[in-house]
Amino acid sequence: MSVLATITHFIAEEGGVSVDSEGIVTHSAFWPETAEIIYGGLASIIIFVLLAKFAGPALKKGLSGRTDKIQKELDSAANDKAAALTEAATVRQAKGDIGAERARLLAEAAAQAESLVADFDTRLEAEIADLHTRAAADIETAKGRQSDELRAEISRLSSAAAERAVAESIDDATHQQLIEAFIQKAGSMAGSASV
Repeated sequence: MSVLATITHFIAEEGGVSVDSEGIVTHSAFWPETAEIIYGGLASIIIFVLLAKFAGPALKKGLSGRTDKIQKELDSAANDKAAALTEAATVRQAKGDIGAERARLLAEAAAQAESLVADFDTRLEAEIADLHTRAAADIETAKGRQSDELRAEISRLSSAAAERAVAESIDDATHQQLIEAFIQKAGSMAGSASV
C-alpha cells in the first residue's frame, strides 16, 4: 500500500469517512454524496415528468390502439366462429338430407326395378304364348300343306298310273271312239251353254 493510500485510509477512519478498495473516499459506505443525491433526484424527476408529459400519451394511445386491435380480432374471431358453427349446422342438415335423399332414390330405384321385372315377365309370358300359338298354327299349316302336297302327289301318281294303265289296255279303235265321244259331249255342252 502506498503512503498516500495509508494516509487517506487513516483520515477516513478518524473522520467517519469510508474508503473503498479502489481508494475512493466517501462519507458513507452505503449512501452517495449529498450533491449526487440532489442532482440525481432532480434529473430523475425531470425525466419522469417529461416521460409522463410526452411519452405517456403516446404510450397510452399505442396501448389503446393495441387494445382496440385485439378487441377487433376477438370480435372477428367470434363472428367467424359463429359463421363456422352455422355452416357446420347447415352441412350436418344437408348431410341428413343427403341420407334421406339417398334412401328415397334407392327405394324409387328398387320400385322401378321391380316394375321393370314384372313388366318384362308379363311381356315375356305374352311373347311365349304368342310363339306357342304361332308355332301351333305353323304346324297345322305345315300339316295341311303336306297333306295337300301328298294328295296332289297321290293324284298325280294315280293319274299317271291310270293313263299308263289306260294306254296299255286301250287299243286304237277304243281310243278313237273315246275321242269322238268326248268331242260330241263337248259340242253338246257348248250348244247348251250358248242357249
